[in-house]
Amino acid sequence: MRSLLSHSEDHRVHRIGWLRAAVLGANDGIVSTASLIVGVAAAAAKPADILIAGAAGLVAGAMSMAAGEYVSVSSQSDTEQADVARERKELRDTPESEVDELTEIYKKRGLEEDLARQVAVKMMAHDALGAHMRDELGISEFTTARPVQAALASAATFSIGAALPLLTVLVSPSRAVIPVVAVASLGFLALLGGVGAKAGGARVARATVRVTFWGALAMALTAGIGAALGTVL
Repeated sequence: MRSLLSHSEDHRVHRIGWLRAAVLGANDGIVSTASLIVGVAAAAAKPADILIAGAAGLVAGAMSMAAGEYVSVSSQSDTEQADVARERKELRDTPESEVDELTEIYKKRGLEEDLARQVAVKMMAHDALGAHMRDELGISEFTTARPVQAALASAATFSIGAALPLLTVLVSPSRAVIPVVAVASLGFLALLGGVGAKAGGARVARATVRVTFWGALAMALTAGIGAALGTVL
């Protein structure tokens, strides 16, 4: 009994909503702004032009992230609410059929039919809508869509991520903007991957390699395009 009482588990699933939006925003801020800066610098632009392009990218990107997250997560929320309304109506009109549905769900999870029905009846008596939201629809308090939270988290973390390459430009020698920004940004991405993985309880090494690889690829492509256009123009 003592070991059971002292046992505790540290789950991270309650962080899914804000963590996904925050990591996505920061990663996109670093990658897109650093890539933009490297591409513009590769076209032999002046330092002032590089800063203007980066600042414009920060503002536009933050607003785009906020709007995109809000619209997409709102669509998810609308779908969830429609399913919940439909389930509420079915519980009111055909409660016995809803008991049968839960019974079948619990049977598929390994319970004998009699026990599955007893559990279904008990769950329906306690919180019928909650039971169906969780076990039939897969909607819980941890995974439910929160549009405003996602939009604010994405915009804020994008701005923070985008500010890092911009600050790097300010302290970089004018002739070494590309290598300094590239190396610093890859370091920021590696740090972000590690922090995000640690917060979510995932493998740090895999997350770090993943975000660093895609960031390096994005900067290499934009540098190539900037160099090509700068030569042509």
